[in-house]
Amino acid sequence: MAKRDFYEVLGVARGANADEIKKAYRGKAKELHPDRNQDNPQAEAQFKEVNEAYDILKDDTKKAAYDRYGHGAFEGGMGGGSRGGYGGGNGDFASAFSDVFEDLFGDFMGGRGGSGGGRARAQRGSDLRYNMRVTLEEAFAGVQKSITVPGSSACASCNGTGAEGGAEPATCPTCSGMGKVRAQNGFFTVERTCPTCNGAGQVVKNPCRACHGAGRIEKDRTLSVNIPAGVETGTRIRLAGEGEAGLRGGPSGDLYIFIEVREHAIFQRDGISLFCRVPVSITSAALGGEVEVPTIDGGRSRVKIPSGSQSGRQMRLRAKGMPALRGGGRGDMVIELAVETPVNLTTRQKELLREFEKIEADNNPEGSSFFKKVKSFWDGMKG
Repeated sequence: MAKRDFYEVLGVARGANADEIKKAYRGKAKELHPDRNQDNPQAEAQFKEVNEAYDILKDDTKKAAYDRYGHGAFEGGMGGGSRGGYGGGNGDFASAFSDVFEDLFGDFMGGRGGSGGGRARAQRGSDLRYNMRVTLEEAFAGVQKSITVPGSSACASCNGTGAEGGAEPATCPTCSGMGKVRAQNGFFTVERTCPTCNGAGQVVKNPCRACHGAGRIEKDRTLSVNIPAGVETGTRIRLAGEGEAGLRGGPSGDLYIFIEVREHAIFQRDGISLFCRVPVSITSAALGGEVEVPTIDGGRSRVKIPSGSQSGRQMRLRAKGMPALRGGGRGDMVIELAVETPVNLTTRQKELLREFEKIEADNNPEGSSFFKKVKSFWDGMKG
C-alpha cells in the first residue's frame, strides 16, 4: 500500500512551521494512542504512521529532503528500514516522544539545544573549601592573611583550550557535537553519552603537551584574604573565580573560606557579647573595692565592686564587646564576679576568722534565707 503524504497524516499544510507541526502531532498522538483506542484495531497502525510523519517533518534537514523527493528520499540507499536512516515502517516513537519532551523542558533542565555541544565542552571548575582558624583578637580587629591553595589553573601553553598552540577543538565526528548518541532497539531508542568525546561534543585532535588536553594544570596559588572585623565561627567568605580552573576554557569555580575562631584564655564569646569571669577576695566582696579588668582591644577598665557582692554577680561594660560583622556598633562586655575562698591560711588568719565567725551574727542574707526554708521543710515533714 502506498504511503500517505506526511503533511496529510498530521493534518497540516505544506508550508506549516515547526510549532504548527508539533502542535498537530501532539493532538494526533493523543487522539490515536492505542491505550485510548483499544476497540479500534487500526489505531496502533495509525499511531505509528503519525509518529513516522512527525519524525521526518520535525527535522529541518529531513523535511527539506521530503519536500523535494517525497517518500523516495528515505527509501533504498538513502536510508530506511526499522533500525536506521530517517525513519521506518514502525516510526521512531521513542525518539519522537523524547524530542517533544526535550522541546518542552530542554532549556529548563539543560537539554541538548542547538549549541549543546559547545556548552558541554567548556566545563566550570569545581568550588574549593579552605578552613581558616583565627584568634579572637583577629576576629575583633580584622586581619589580612596569606593562604596557599592547592588546585589548578588555566594552562598558559594552550590558553585553556586543551589544544596545542591554543587551537580550537574540532566538532566530534561521532555525535556531531551533541555529546550523546542514540541507538534504536526495536520500538525503543536508548540515548547515552558519546564514547568518543565523553559528552564534551568536541575533540582535541592535537592535545597540548603541557596539560595533556585538559586545558588546566595542577598548581598551588598564594592568595591574600581580607578577614573583616566581627567574623565568628561558621562565617563563610566567598572568593569568586578562585576555585578550580574550568576544563577547556570553562569558567573557574569559587573558593569558600570557612572561619573558626579559637577559644580565648580570658574571654568567652556569645555573638557580639563578651563574658569575663573575674575572681575577687572575700574582703573586697564584703567591703567593696575596685578591680582592673582587660578589654579585647588591649585596654584596661576599672570596675567598682559594691560592698556585699556575691559570686555570680554581673556588671556590664557598654560597647566593650565584639563589633557587628556588617556594622551596627559593638556589643557589651559582661563581668561576672567569682568570690574566692582563701586557702593555705596562717595560724593568725584562722584565729581571726574564728573570731569573726563568733560575732558574725546574721550577716549572710542568702544563708539565712536558705536555712529558714530548710527548718520549715523539716517542720512540715514532722507534721
